[in-house]
Amino acid sequence: MNLTIKDFTMNAIIKASLERSISYEEYRDLVRQLAVDNGTTGTQHTDALVNYTKLNDRRMKRWDKTLKISEEAQQKILDFDRKITWLIITESWCGDAAHVMPVLNKVAQLNPNIDIRVVLRDENLELIDMFLTNGGRAIAKVIMLDNETEEVINTYGPRPSEATTLVNDYKLKHGKLTPEFKEDLQQWYNTNKGKNITEDITNILCELSPMAICQ
Repeated sequence: MNLTIKDFTMNAIIKASLERSISYEEYRDLVRQLAVDNGTTGTQHTDALVNYTKLNDRRMKRWDKTLKISEEAQQKILDFDRKITWLIITESWCGDAAHVMPVLNKVAQLNPNIDIRVVLRDENLELIDMFLTNGGRAIAKVIMLDNETEEVINTYGPRPSEATTLVNDYKLKHGKLTPEFKEDLQQWYNTNKGKNITEDITNILCELSPMAICQ
């Protein structure tokens, strides 16, 4: 395979980001401490973002304890036999990320072939700018890497598929997201309990695995 200058640049940026990355457990420790210290990640340290960080710490704590993966999904996850890394771009104040990341961690815990690494968006702008969503630096964004080839084999995020549809439909009808819609979206996450995220991820794993685990 012939690599272009763009490929070399992407590979170098991803490699540098991985070297700066932390584990999910280290990220949870970071957010937990920020919540205690009235802090937040990112370049802006407003009261609103501090409060979102506190709220998200509580959300992730709850999901870390209560999330369940169905037996059907567990079998698909356990059958995945390709060594990959999920490089997750996030910030502590992001509400979507607080719901998505604990599910990703639960999935990764089931299969040692899946490794999670986490970086902060505002400290890795070159990285997020290669994986924009509709031209924006939306998070959480998951870059899926093959450990052997170091190739980007897929991406995921910033939201699960059903939530993305809800957001796009609302924007089409109303032009922008309102505070009321954002509250409704958080309620959707609470009601769905990670099922849509799990479905999305297992479908991706099925596509990536050399074994026909979806059948």
